[in-house]
Amino acid sequence: MATAVALAAGAAVPAFAAPDVARGEEIYARCMACHALASDRVGPRHCGLFGRRAGSIPGYPYSDAMKNSRIVWNDKTLDRFLANPPATVPGTTMTYAGVADPAERADLIAYLRHANETPACGSRAEASRSATR
Repeated sequence: MATAVALAAGAAVPAFAAPDVARGEEIYARCMACHALASDRVGPRHCGLFGRRAGSIPGYPYSDAMKNSRIVWNDKTLDRFLANPPATVPGTTMTYAGVADPAERADLIAYLRHANETPACGSRAEASRSATR
């Protein structure tokens, strides 16, 4: 109702907030129990994530479900996967239930995109993408 009144009065309706990289970094702390940017841990590294085919880092022991998922990581596929990993890739060994809040997922994805362009990833990101194409 307030939005309708504001529109009728000619007031601007607030737009959705842009993803917050700093907030995404805070959210990424949850991921660090299993993942790291530049090295494989219980979960695979995130450097070089964008444009990489899921399940394709050489030597990492992915589930058959992930290797066969045919996902290529981008904002849209990450958003869908992060919302509910087990439902998106049935049989994945990633048991994390997901990030339910769409704004948190957007912030996390913005952070991952930003991190992939920093010295923490640097040439590792490009090498990871090149090796898996």
